[in-house]
Amino acid sequence: MLLCQPQARLVALLVINLLSILPAFAADADSRPSIAESDVFSRGKKLNTNQDQRVSGPKPCKNLRINGSPCDESRPSPASALPDRQQVIAAMLLANDYFMRKWPDPSLEIRAAKTWPSNIWTRAVYYEGLMALYKVHPERSYLDYARRWADAHRWGLPRGPATRNADNQCCGQTYMELHQIEGNPDAIRDIRASVDAMVASGKADDWSWVDAIQMAMPVFAKLGLLTGDNRYFQKMYALFSFTKNSHGGSGLYNPKDHLWWRDKDFVPPYTTSSGRNCYWARGNGWVLAALVRVLDVLPAGDPHREEYETVFKEMCGALAPLQRADGFWNVSLHDPEDFGGRELTGTALFSYGMAWGVNCGLLERNRFLPVIARAWNAMADDALHGDGRLGYVQGTGKEPKDGQPVTCDSVPDFEDYGLGCFLLAGSEISRMK
Repeated sequence: MLLCQPQARLVALLVINLLSILPAFAADADSRPSIAESDVFSRGKKLNTNQDQRVSGPKPCKNLRINGSPCDESRPSPASALPDRQQVIAAMLLANDYFMRKWPDPSLEIRAAKTWPSNIWTRAVYYEGLMALYKVHPERSYLDYARRWADAHRWGLPRGPATRNADNQCCGQTYMELHQIEGNPDAIRDIRASVDAMVASGKADDWSWVDAIQMAMPVFAKLGLLTGDNRYFQKMYALFSFTKNSHGGSGLYNPKDHLWWRDKDFVPPYTTSSGRNCYWARGNGWVLAALVRVLDVLPAGDPHREEYETVFKEMCGALAPLQRADGFWNVSLHDPEDFGGRELTGTALFSYGMAWGVNCGLLERNRFLPVIARAWNAMADDALHGDGRLGYVQGTGKEPKDGQPVTCDSVPDFEDYGLGCFLLAGSEISRMK
């Protein structure tokens, strides 16, 4: 009997999952503007994610594997070898299918503490991950889903083409990828108008929080690639340099620790309750992901490429020894007592960056592969539920205390960006050999 496409897809996924189960069975008979990460359209207005957090009741957690549950925090340290490519793809398909079933209409508004259009930064990060998944597992429905989303918003930006807010520009990353695939000139109309206005101005202090680097820096790089106009690269560097070297007095990058403060509120003398620097994991993950996405398209002869590569390698070198024994990273990188515990988004972004670094030869494989493998195995084994939902995702905010508690069963205020981070990591890791 012939199977229709959905039935065939389900059977294929079940076969892949069964293949991933058998070895384990034989061996044994895881204030930012704009919600901001804070409020999407108002700078400095902080969303009370603790109050808005929706936490589900205790549920049994079942994963692709059968030797333990994702909610079991007493399991031994994760393996330091990667599973095969099929298992990595299977984990991504499971997580993405859950989201697409939950959101069959990509145009629908997002209802959380407030109602948001579905092209805000949280959803835009998901589509970054979906497009990455499409590149390693080119299923047409993923491309159609992304196009339906873009069409529903008329390829526009939250707050329109006059916006300078990096969060509002994030959706442009996927618009441009779709443009590269399909050649639709409308795809880059508004994002180009927004960025062109910034390029034409003398202002370069827009990125006053590190998340902005991920939301908008790749937009400038992609426009430079698409148009061949070096002014996009020049403006991109001016904005990056302000954040790195000037904002908050001496910049948000600490050249000693090779990590970033999230914004000027966390620059010393601010410390955690233990007297340590507050380096927020996801904030540093945003920067690392941005550097990957920029370096991936930046011309080899760009005068600032070496600086970007240096920061990238310094960050990876600083992050590797901070990995927890269970494969995750704490939300507060230098203070495990500052809401310490498993957290997926920072872990996914770090493993995404490191995997890309190994794949392109910037990082030493022998040093970083075990770190990447432990991180992926932790996420796939300990955070991925049997229905595809992801646990240990910190809700939106700007620091370790936001979006707490972070547990296997907690549900963040927005589920989309955590999945986007997971898909970015899995897609790059699936390329590793």
